[in-house]
Amino acid sequence: QAQLVESGGGLVQAGGSLRLSCTASGRPLLSMGWFRQAPGKERVFVAGINRSGSSPYYTDSVLGRFTISRDNAEKMVYLQMNLLKPEDTGIYYCASSGRPWPGRSADDYDTYGQGTQVTVSS
Repeated sequence: QAQLVESGGGLVQAGGSLRLSCTASGRPLLSMGWFRQAPGKERVFVAGINRSGSSPYYTDSVLGRFTISRDNAEKMVYLQMNLLKPEDTGIYYCASSGRPWPGRSADDYDTYGQGTQVTVSS
């Protein structure tokens, strides 16, 4: 089973940018995703990417602002977040899935990292 470690979170003003990184160890990278969990709320899908990196997909609220990418040789997954909004605040989790085309449900992913906090101030 893969082990995932996120980094890159922090405090940023609205309109700013952050780049999250996820380092994987263990098995080769499979389909990967990023999820966000705000205080008192469920964990929700943010972005996903297939094994080759050819088909990223996003939740509607981050389209045009966030970009997911991966480096399979380095076993890294990234989430570039631009034009951040206060509603983007939460703990961001990197996730891996054994499915070639996982959906947007948290149940479609079998491994999660410990999360990194992102706080966007207004």
